Amino acid sequence: MSHKIKHSQHISKNCLVCGVDNGFGLKTRFYETEDNQLIAVFRPLDEHQSYPKVTHGGISAAILDEVIGRAIMMTAGSATFGVTIELKVRYKKPVPTCVELKAIGRITRDSGRIFEGTGELYLPGGEIAVEAEGRYMKRRIDQITADDFAENEWFEPQERLPREIDL
Repeated sequence: MSHKIKHSQHISKNCLVCGVDNGFGLKTRFYETEDNQLIAVFRPLDEHQSYPKVTHGGISAAILDEVIGRAIMMTAGSATFGVTIELKVRYKKPVPTCVELKAIGRITRDSGRIFEGTGELYLPGGEIAVEAEGRYMKRRIDQITADDFAENEWFEPQERLPREIDL
């Protein structure tokens, strides 16, 4: 299934999921679709494995937690984060390392301060490997960190925006 992309989201320097300066990070990029879903594109390394050539389940959970929690930025802006209250993960198939993978997340309910969402992690052939649903609390950057994170570590990626992403 092809998704038309309208915007990319900010990334940071040191985050495990999106940090460009984190040597062990996933360096994930996030793209907002025209149908209000968020797609994460990443490539797990051998350092992210549990069994040989299989991505650790915690990494799969982390990517889904991030893509669902970030989905709130599509309506609340790039300075609003989803802080995890609860995350339920279902593992269906092994997730390989060293290949490009995609995950998609969306908001299913927004009650003001609390929101809920779902997401899926896709294998290169389009099969769903992992599913998640979660509850999150909306928080502004200044409620999470007291330093100058927004000015020094939170920025738009410089890569060209893809027109479409296939899952």
